[in-house]
Amino acid sequence: MADFHQNGHVATLHNLRSTKPGTLERELEVLSAHRKITLILPSLYSELEGPALANIVEELAGARFIDHIVIGLDRASEEEYRKARKFFSVLPQPHSILWNDGPRLRAIDDRLKAAGLSPEEPGKGRNVWFCIGYTLARRDSDVVALHDCDIVTYSREMLARLVYPVANPSFSHLFCKGFYARHADGKMNGRVSRLLVSPLLLALQKTIGHRDYLTYLAAFRYPLAGEFAMRTAILPDIRIPSDWGLEIGVLSEVWRNLSTRLVCQVELSDAYDHKHQPLSEENPQDGLSRMSIDICKALYRKLATDGTIFSQETFRTIKATYYREALDMIEAYHNDARMNGLHLDRHSEERAVELFASNIVEAGQTFLDNPMETPFIPNWSRVQAADQDLMRDLHDAVKADEAEFG
Repeated sequence: MADFHQNGHVATLHNLRSTKPGTLERELEVLSAHRKITLILPSLYSELEGPALANIVEELAGARFIDHIVIGLDRASEEEYRKARKFFSVLPQPHSILWNDGPRLRAIDDRLKAAGLSPEEPGKGRNVWFCIGYTLARRDSDVVALHDCDIVTYSREMLARLVYPVANPSFSHLFCKGFYARHADGKMNGRVSRLLVSPLLLALQKTIGHRDYLTYLAAFRYPLAGEFAMRTAILPDIRIPSDWGLEIGVLSEVWRNLSTRLVCQVELSDAYDHKHQPLSEENPQDGLSRMSIDICKALYRKLATDGTIFSQETFRTIKATYYREALDMIEAYHNDARMNGLHLDRHSEERAVELFASNIVEAGQTFLDNPMETPFIPNWSRVQAADQDLMRDLHDAVKADEAEFG
């Protein structure tokens, strides 16, 4: 995406391929002496057995600008936790593994449940939230970055580009979102972003009128990217969803807490590939079907907090408008893919759009039927106010696991 375009809402930092490899890393090594950088890796144990994470760890081993790595480990038995410790032991940087299914962290979660502050459902959002709490408890970080553990095309340069805008003190940015082109093996990917989010934002603008929030979201080239970095100082007040609306939820919180002048997006790589979720047309609780519902609900909730009134008629109109916008976009994507030698199956694209259109209404009905739903996990400022010892005890629990099983 080597261009100079700025959308006028969120600063876009391009990759013009004019910087020599390693230049940003060397600068970050100097900057990190005074501005400590922490990397959060939310991981399922199953990802340790996949092809992507071993390469990620190998690349990270050379990232001398990272001061500490926090790994959130989900769905792991005691034996698997021990294996995970051995797997990550090759990292030269200090690192911590949160064994989220271990008895000590379960006891921490029980205390949160007793106070009505525990994440309501398992998943990436819960994992990231505990990693944020642990990072804050350590009190030795100035910048925090986060990315997934299933990136097949990962390189250390991606992390350097993600971190640099918020680590450089001469930049004003407090939050940075990554973007990239999603294609691999001759195919154009990124269906949820291309076929749901982009046309849905256009449909919402047409249906409910102009909203600065929608303009802000539309300014991001890849709003569902799982890679972002921020100054640690803004973490205590960030509330995130526990469902698959995590990325939209984080952007919404940044919109609420920061001026857009303090937000940027950065191009991370020429191409990007990670684990692909099934469309899951038969099971709305799985795959891209579940993801699309959660994303729609995240958008509806945020718009409602800004005063937008929704009804069944509104959601039916949004669906009809979305469907037309999405079909037009398929035509554009097809032509784009053709000119770049990529394959795009128009039939499967339209099947995805039909599913997403149905889920737009399904998410709307769920929103209307559950007016008291509170999907956001409380921020860590509230946790600290409710239980002043919990963050310290979380830190100690992770250390105790390391001592016992190290």
